[in-house]
Amino acid sequence: MAITYPSIRGDRRRRTRYQNGWALAFLAPWLIGFLAFTAGPMLMSLYLAFTKYDLLSAPKWIGGGNFRRMLGEDPLFVQSLKVTAIYVVVGTPLSLCFALAVAVVLNRGLRGLDFYRSAIYLPSLFGGSVAIAVLWRKVFNGDGLVNQILALVGIHGPSWISEPHTALGTLIALEVWQFGAPMVIFLAGLRQIPREFYEAAQVDGASRGRQFWSITMPLLSPILFFNLTLQLIRSFQAFAPAFIISDGSGGPADSTLFYSLYLYQEGFVNFDMGYAAAMAWMLVLLAGAVVAVNFFFSKFWVHYEN
Repeated sequence: MAITYPSIRGDRRRRTRYQNGWALAFLAPWLIGFLAFTAGPMLMSLYLAFTKYDLLSAPKWIGGGNFRRMLGEDPLFVQSLKVTAIYVVVGTPLSLCFALAVAVVLNRGLRGLDFYRSAIYLPSLFGGSVAIAVLWRKVFNGDGLVNQILALVGIHGPSWISEPHTALGTLIALEVWQFGAPMVIFLAGLRQIPREFYEAAQVDGASRGRQFWSITMPLLSPILFFNLTLQLIRSFQAFAPAFIISDGSGGPADSTLFYSLYLYQEGFVNFDMGYAAAMAWMLVLLAGAVVAVNFFFSKFWVHYEN
């Protein structure tokens, strides 16, 4: 006959409930904040994406009307996608290439490494701010610093931010200038590669280029994948530089009309919040699809230790 101990089992249940209660009490502030400021607004924006809503009157259900307008009736939506795609496709690889190149140089044991690392990382802290965007606008104006430098060698430069074929390039340059954050991550990854691999390659007569492509890149590929994913998401969300440099218009000739900037215009300038909500969810889907494709192809070029 089995012997049971009700008092012991009861004590365990009470102790478990007591511990779970304290766990929920400590989690409650985060849960309340998540429901009130993240999950709730997301669900509300999903509902508004299927309505016509101008912030002043009650939302009116229109089904998929916003998405039909977006995909077939709105040329500015297509233009914003084009501008954002160019920004992502050009700016992200350039930023990562600069970050990796500088990390490789710093990894060679320069004196004052901490100073150089901090100085290079600093633009990443301020690059997305309004102050830096204003400064960037001054630098690329018709009488800005860039043209003053070009004038020293007899070149009369254009007003870079006022020309449709150069305005987006200035924003891409700003994106590349903020390569400090991925550089620090690359540098940390380079420090984890055992020196024995390079010493063995040198004994075999491998050149520096061969060592880089056969040792550094395969072992650094998980770090590269991590940086690439973060930079892709960040590039899709770019807003402040385009807003400041174009005075919120996306000009000249819609050449800097980023997706997020056009979303802002529809929601807070034209007061078409339903359409803006639909654009926001479309951005989530597009960014998610790009990241998913990145994850799918990572199995062909990302190498882990096992």
